[in-house]
Amino acid sequence: MEKIAKYYTPVIVAITACVAFIPPLLFGDSLVEWVYRALSIMVISCPCAFLISTPVGMVSSITSATKQGVIIKGSTHVEEMKNIKAVIFDKTGTLTEGKLEVSDIQVLDEKYTQENLIQIAASLESKSSHPIALAIVNHAKENNIEIININNFKNVPGKGIIGKFGDCEYYAANESLIEGSSFEVKHSKIKQYADEGKTVVFIGNKDTLIGIITVKDKIRSESPEVIQSLNKAGIKTVMLTGDNKVAAQSVADIIGIQYIYSDLMPEDKLNILDTIRNKFGDVAMVGDGINDAPALARANVGIAMGAVGSDVAIETADVALMQDDLTKLPYLFRLSRKTMGIIKQNIVTAITVKLLFVVLAILGLITLMMSVGIGDLGLTLLVILNSLRIGFVKNSIV
Repeated sequence: MEKIAKYYTPVIVAITACVAFIPPLLFGDSLVEWVYRALSIMVISCPCAFLISTPVGMVSSITSATKQGVIIKGSTHVEEMKNIKAVIFDKTGTLTEGKLEVSDIQVLDEKYTQENLIQIAASLESKSSHPIALAIVNHAKENNIEIININNFKNVPGKGIIGKFGDCEYYAANESLIEGSSFEVKHSKIKQYADEGKTVVFIGNKDTLIGIITVKDKIRSESPEVIQSLNKAGIKTVMLTGDNKVAAQSVADIIGIQYIYSDLMPEDKLNILDTIRNKFGDVAMVGDGINDAPALARANVGIAMGAVGSDVAIETADVALMQDDLTKLPYLFRLSRKTMGIIKQNIVTAITVKLLFVVLAILGLITLMMSVGIGDLGLTLLVILNSLRIGFVKNSIV
């Protein structure tokens, strides 16, 4: 539209002047008649119809999305959605419900009881806001296990947490934090837990591995259908997670996602996003947590889960799914394609009809009233009515 507007007005003014004055000057025709025709051209060429094609279409699109519980923060993002070649999902809270629960508790050191293990884990995790931490703390509270204050708390992003009880230092972490320790993790059920899609948390100190706690998240019921719909549409689907490869693959197999990146730390997401964009083209990022905010900001379109998402993620994202309903993703792509298609229809129709009427005006075949009623006002109303069709895009997985 900006490219067209740059040349449109000067060209129309030049054509109008030529029509008004050249025939009378060169051929001696009636000045009044040709000025009348020039006025008809000027009215017909009034750019209302095609200048409002874009804003009316975009307003209709954004309003329609809002009624479906999708907040789009600008028309640019509606246009950008049609160019997306890959959608990147954060796993926890996005593809899954983000409501983790303690599933298994295994004590590996006979000096400790199951209650001791939960107490140590919950006391450490009480300083964290991670979904895994909340699951363990809630489990301790439900079982009336006292949470102890810890000292020298340290959060190692993407790995776990460390803290002291008295003089002894303990950790609650994934396996990557304890790789440098003096012992090895050789528990027979670890692979089984991972195969079941459970996240394993290791609890120990500098001398020994005390035990294992597993937490499990429930996959959103709509996730497999949404991923299948995107795959059928030729859009690449990618999952990012801090879980180990086996657990991540288990979830990916269930929902049908095409590419997985596991064992990630928060800062890895930006590098992975750039890699995927270089490989496939424009990308959309779907996330819910504060750790997802940088990736949401860098993606061509950032999409936040509006109900469970953190305030930072929602503020950073370009689109918010207020009901945490992933079926809104295929809807967004359909809405974008429909919107841009109707906007192009409006622009082509407006320009074609105006060019036709300009020719008819030069030939003296239409009156000034027809120019106003059909070439300007009528065409503008047609564009508005056509744009209202965007509101009929359905929120369904097809």
